[in-house]
Amino acid sequence: MNKKTIVIGASENPERYSNMAIKKLSYYGHEVVAIGNRAGHILDIPITTELNQQNDIDTVTLYVNPKIQAGYLNYILNTKPKRVIFNPGTENPEIYGTLKAHDIEPVEACTLVLLSTNQY
Repeated sequence: MNKKTIVIGASENPERYSNMAIKKLSYYGHEVVAIGNRAGHILDIPITTELNQQNDIDTVTLYVNPKIQAGYLNYILNTKPKRVIFNPGTENPEIYGTLKAHDIEPVEACTLVLLSTNQY
């Protein structure tokens, strides 16, 4: 069963890893909610700047640095994903305990690698 994923740090720039991840998630049939600093589109997926409530989220995958993550923490907790993937460069051990206390698994991994190796 494919998973619904929120990508935080979405960018229309095709050289950004968030852009590559959104395309690969879509390719593998996952429903994607893309959140970024600027509105736009990747494929047919809109990038929103709004933190709209989402339901049935399996994964949040982060492409923003720890300082920026603080502004998303309450949103992530309220969304109640099963896990949060901290892609390389986004690791943030300071919030892992908070996530665990809300039954959310923090995972230090690369979304692109997880998808490529069928571990997503």
